[in-house]
Amino acid sequence: MEVALLTVGDELLAGETENTNASWLSRRLTERGATVTRVLVVPDDHDAIASYTREWRESFDAVVVTGGLGGTPDDVTMDAVADAVGREVTVSDEAKEQVVETANAFADDNPELVDAYDLDLDLDAWSSVPEGARVVPNDAGLAPGAVVDSVYVLPGVPSEMQAVFERMVDDFGGDALSETVYTPAPEGALTGRLETLRDEFDVTVGSYPATDEPNRIKVTGTDTEEVERAAQWVRENVEIIED
Repeated sequence: MEVALLTVGDELLAGETENTNASWLSRRLTERGATVTRVLVVPDDHDAIASYTREWRESFDAVVVTGGLGGTPDDVTMDAVADAVGREVTVSDEAKEQVVETANAFADDNPELVDAYDLDLDLDAWSSVPEGARVVPNDAGLAPGAVVDSVYVLPGVPSEMQAVFERMVDDFGGDALSETVYTPAPEGALTGRLETLRDEFDVTVGSYPATDEPNRIKVTGTDTEEVERAAQWVRENVEIIED
């Protein structure tokens, strides 16, 4: 299963917020056996989100879009995704029920904030999803997620993104697996042997240098025995550090 990640937010592009969502999702999807083949950050711009979503849904098994959900003016992701899949945006009764319940619970727990800031949420805006989308509850916040065709839309707040993703995690899987071997050898000394490894085994190989820890050699493939044989070859032909 090939997955593309589209993370949305002006604050990500400005460096004001670290894009931990992309790294977390990549790890989680890889654990499921899926292969993440694209990761991109775009601004809170309707046309940019719609364009990449439209293009990628034709090329990949799934597109995961995170960020830009809610009822503020810069929250344009749901509208853009709906445009990309050719559907209207509609207020979901299921989503609104969840949003109202969450908003009421927050108001009950934080009456001083409601009074101090005169909070008046546009609950319809928070409850809008592409027509026919599957609504995914947000156990950690207000904006629910949604699934429409092969596009998965998640909130941008990390705790909320993770909570929503775990409710849809069973949709993701694949045959990709990997094995990592650690070595004290510098990356430049590995070139010839890694080329041989690629020639002899049906796997992909990555070498990842590090400053304060051993370098990593990662062997990835879809056949368990082939990955194990390739990793064993590395252990026999490269100086390694035992786990």
